Amino acid sequence: MHLLLRPTPTLSSYSDHRPPPHRHFQFRTSHHRNLRYLKSLGILQPQLTTTPSPDTVSHILSTINFFKSKGFSEPDFPRIAYLSPHIFTKTFDPKTIEPVFEFLTLDLAATPEDARGLIIKCPHIMESDPEFCLKPTLDYLKGLGIKRLNVSTTLNAHLLDTRVHKFEEKMRFLQDVGFSVGESRRVCGRFPAIFGYGIENNLRPKYVYLVRDMKRDGREEVNKFPQYFGFSLEKRIKARHLHLKMRNVDSEVPLNRMLLWNDQRFYKKWK
Repeated sequence: MHLLLRPTPTLSSYSDHRPPPHRHFQFRTSHHRNLRYLKSLGILQPQLTTTPSPDTVSHILSTINFFKSKGFSEPDFPRIAYLSPHIFTKTFDPKTIEPVFEFLTLDLAATPEDARGLIIKCPHIMESDPEFCLKPTLDYLKGLGIKRLNVSTTLNAHLLDTRVHKFEEKMRFLQDVGFSVGESRRVCGRFPAIFGYGIENNLRPKYVYLVRDMKRDGREEVNKFPQYFGFSLEKRIKARHLHLKMRNVDSEVPLNRMLLWNDQRFYKKWK
């Protein structure tokens, strides 16, 4: 009796039925590489305990490509991710901020580079509704005579991200201390940085010191030199006023000379 012996199966026997054994390894390697890339951009934190799924990572990478198509580069992402982290999540749709880019390009007339710069300086702009927030703000600022708002500066970025009612609060403060409506508008138009200062902890104490301690006509002085509000009360205004007062010349020196001159020039002039 003869036994029919079957050949022992070899690895090559299964080659047509099994996927290459290294495919899963390649997938894992690619996923880990993407995670390292997102961590290098500051989008994922190094101490992250829960690893995002491949779908989430893929979505975030698509968002990054969207920003790159708008002229952003890798050094821009850490700041955006820090101030607006929700942008780099699976639930964020880049299409929702297309109207913001349209506003910056069409309404503001910013160049692509300036539009990018404004967003980097204040990423919250991307969370503002163009119709209900950005356009009314732009119209208000233009009405004050403020120009070149399309230039990428920190002041412009934060002005554009400010709501109109915040501007009106500063207007009411000026009117409460004696300025007319027209004067208030001119002061803010000449010194728009005033919109970034708090009233009770900044503007009011400075105005009170100007009137009560420096014994000056606050309305007249601010109309001539609205930049007065931009200087530190303790480190600049009080320090220099007291220095001039000790020399009995405090009432003779105009505010602009008192505050604009650097220390060397100021203290050399009034030793």
